This record gives sequence, C-alpha cells and structure tokens, in this order.
Amino acid sequence: MRQDAFVARHEPEWDAFERWLDAREGSPRRARATRRDWDGLVDEDVPSRYRRLCQQQALARRRGYSPQVTARLQALMQRGHNVLYRPPPPPWRHALRFLLADFPRLVRAQRGCLWAALVLFAVPLVLMFVLIQQWPELAYGVMSPEQLAQMEGMYDPARAAERFARESQSDMEMFGYYIWNNVSIGFRTFASGLLAGVGTIFVLIFNGIFIGTVAGHLQAIGHGGPFWRFVVGHSAPELTAIVIAGAGGLRLGLALVAPGQLRRVDALVQAGRDGGRLCLGILFMLVFAAFVEAFWSSTGAIPDPVKFGVGGGLWLLTGLWLWRGGRGVADAR
Repeated sequence: MRQDAFVARHEPEWDAFERWLDAREGSPRRARATRRDWDGLVDEDVPSRYRRLCQQQALARRRGYSPQVTARLQALMQRGHNVLYRPPPPPWRHALRFLLADFPRLVRAQRGCLWAALVLFAVPLVLMFVLIQQWPELAYGVMSPEQLAQMEGMYDPARAAERFARESQSDMEMFGYYIWNNVSIGFRTFASGLLAGVGTIFVLIFNGIFIGTVAGHLQAIGHGGPFWRFVVGHSAPELTAIVIAGAGGLRLGLALVAPGQLRRVDALVQAGRDGGRLCLGILFMLVFAAFVEAFWSSTGAIPDPVKFGVGGGLWLLTGLWLWRGGRGVADAR
C-alpha cells in the first residue's frame, strides 16, 4: 500500500487517539468523569486501538514510510504506553476524592429525601424548643424527672468548670464513647428505612423531639450557656450526618414502597448501593464530630467567642462542602 493511501485510511483514528491522550494526560480524573466519545473512541476501545497503532507503526517501518509518519506513530505509541501503564493513584487519593467530590454529589442526588429528612428532624426540634419556653412543664411529658435532673446537673453553670476539667485519658475514653453513640444513632437512622421508611421517620422525629426538649429545658431554667458552649462545636457535622442518614433511610423505604419502573428488588439494590456509599461519608462526619466533642467541646478554658466562632465556621464549611463539593464534574459510574 502506498504511504498516501495508508495515511488517509488510518489518520482519523490516529487523530481520535491523540485527542483521547490529550484529555487523559491533561486531566485524567475529569476525562474519566465526562465519559466523552472521541469520534467513536471510548475508554473500552483504547487497549485494542493501542494494539492496532503498534501494528501500524511496525508496518510503516517495514515498508519504509517517511520519517514524519513513523515518528508520529512512535510518539503516539509512547504517549499511549505512558497513559495506559502508569501506576494507579495511591488509596488516600481515592479516599480524598470521595470525601471532597463524590460524597457531596451523592448527597445532592438525594435532595428530595434530604429535604424530607431535614423537615422531619428540624421541625420537631425547633417546635419543642419554642413550646418549652412558653410551657416548661412540657419537658416532663417527654423525659422523666430523673433524666431532666441528670441533664441539669451536667450543664449546671455552677459546676461547668468542674465538668469541663477532664484529664487526657478521660478525653480518650469519651472519644470512644462518642464514636459508638454517634455511629449507632446514624446506623439506626439509616437501617430503619428497611421498615418501609417508617422506622427512619420515627427515629428522625424522636431525635428531633428529644434534642429540642433537652435544649429547651436547659434554656428555660438558665442552664443554656454551658449547654450551647458545649454543643456548638460539634453540632454541624453530627446533626448534618444524622439528616443525611435519614435521607438514605427514606430512599430505602421508597425503594420498597414505590420502586417506580424498576423491579422492587432492583430498586432496593440500587438504593442500598447508594446508601452504603453515603454511610462511608456519614461515618467520617460522625467520627470527626466525636473528635471535636471529646477534645474541643469539653475544653472549658477556650473563650466563648472562639468557641462560637469555630462552631459557626464549621456550620459554614459543612454547608459549602455539601453544596459545592464536586460541582463541575459529572458523576462517573
């Protein structure tokens, strides 16, 4: 075959392969996520296309084609080898990408269930807090006198300094306790969605009523200062994680009750897969909240403006992370 005919026949696929290489070398993550089709060349076809390119380069050399043709094919082969056989990124990069981009995108994909979970949790919380300011005796209809007395003792302003003065060993013990407590609440909130979503609805409403009752009662009797100073630091990741777990649980319930055009088992499998990925991010948020609660929230020597400033900053960062994380990159599946 003459060189001109050879080039005319194969040059379109060389151009497509070159554009694929440009995308992969420039930004591999973005290129994988966009899943573009370079003139019929998709990722699955690249290995076979690379082998064809090697054969064409060997054929061009054997036939004595011009250095321009053989040099171009050699350059494409070298670039293709570097992209196809480069070492995979370290595991920590996958974890970091999941936390910074994949998890926020997944949370936003559940926006309907997320808003429902937020309403089910926040409305009872705020409502109980407001009602108890008007009728303090309502707290005794939700919690026993012994439970309320225990809360009063924990956040008594006269004993606040004593409560916050813990040794480092106690901080580590409380860190472990907070992890167990937070993760167990998050898991119950998510897994109870298997009860057609009713379990998740109950857990969200119950926790909203309980937290609103505690906060409202302590505020009504004048113990709000120590309480707010303690919870402001870790409330953002902890409460947000509970709402996200609720969204995952509601999604499980919807898969059972209203699977749409999918078979019920297929809808449940898909919801469970997404829920499992959600749980990884929720676990990170709850462990981080436990760390803040054990080593920051319990420290009484920190001035109030610093504590409230850090707490407000964590709320802002949590919102920005979930709202903006991973935007501009399509979800790759």
